[in-house]
Amino acid sequence: MSTLSPTPRSTLTRKKDRAATDRERLYEVLDGGLICHLGLVLHGSPVVLPTGYGREGDTLYFHGSTGAGNLREAARGIDVCVTVTLLDGLVYARSLNNHSMNYRSAVVHGTARLVTGEEKMHGLRAVTEHLTPGSWDHARAVNAKELASVSVLALDLSEASVKIRSGEPIEEPEDLDSHDIWAGVVPVRTTLGEPVPAPYLPADAPVPAHVLDRKLS
Repeated sequence: MSTLSPTPRSTLTRKKDRAATDRERLYEVLDGGLICHLGLVLHGSPVVLPTGYGREGDTLYFHGSTGAGNLREAARGIDVCVTVTLLDGLVYARSLNNHSMNYRSAVVHGTARLVTGEEKMHGLRAVTEHLTPGSWDHARAVNAKELASVSVLALDLSEASVKIRSGEPIEEPEDLDSHDIWAGVVPVRTTLGEPVPAPYLPADAPVPAHVLDRKLS
């Protein structure tokens, strides 16, 4: 499946020209983010909560405590909505109305399912390797007690939309001659700093390659 197939709830209603239909753009947004927001209705009220996630093919995995009410509700097969947004720039225009942001966003609709057995471990690995690549094979493995305390849910990426804004400010013709008002874009970038070792590590403990090599696109 190389293109997104819009449904009524995944079809853009405003700024339709900003829609991306290539499924690879969906993957780029999801793979470029670190936090998603899971939206659902819990006890009759809307709830939107941030959580880590990982993608494997056309499946998005996310996890949390077995005691988390939102995950228990999501596992019942109700409709959920997951969003990821990457902010690329703040757009200054000559009019306040045309100030904007450059961004890439993904919205995924569907019903999440609780995964067990081998897929549960597979989902945990997907989340771990998305957030901290290389850790799955470096750190101590998940034990039975820890595995029992966590829920892993999977969400199919078949119903999704991607919206992108990039480039310069959009100005009204009457504002183009306002030379005393600055307009342009201030780029926004997420960067990772130098690793800070835990205080209980030996002073000469080397930082492993998978930590030194951690990069954000």
